[in-house]
Amino acid sequence: MQQRRAKGGLESEVLATLWAAQQPMTPADVAEALGDDLAYTTVQTALVRLHAKGAVRRDPAGRAYAYTPILDDAGLAADRMQALLATGKDRVAVLRRFVGTLSAEDEAALNDLLRHPGRDQPDR
Repeated sequence: MQQRRAKGGLESEVLATLWAAQQPMTPADVAEALGDDLAYTTVQTALVRLHAKGAVRRDPAGRAYAYTPILDDAGLAADRMQALLATGKDRVAVLRRFVGTLSAEDEAALNDLLRHPGRDQPDR
């Protein structure tokens, strides 16, 4: 029996495959690249979901679509975090609880990002 992926795991794998290809890919291309005996429809569903989230662009390619990544895995995770934040009635309380769960290292990185939002890497 095949082990189930973590929630969002297939989407992350599909995005990584698209980024590595550096060219648009059809669902069949992605399924072949991933191997793992994934059904075409499973890969197609993941691509449609990624398109709905704005993580990929799709363009007609014959009778299918060819997909190009827009967001990387970090961008997709940030979108998920933003969507979860939007579901809370008290955004400040949600943020306070989130910050309260961070490790000291993550909290320091977040503080650095807030002080210097345009910088790619925190000072270390």
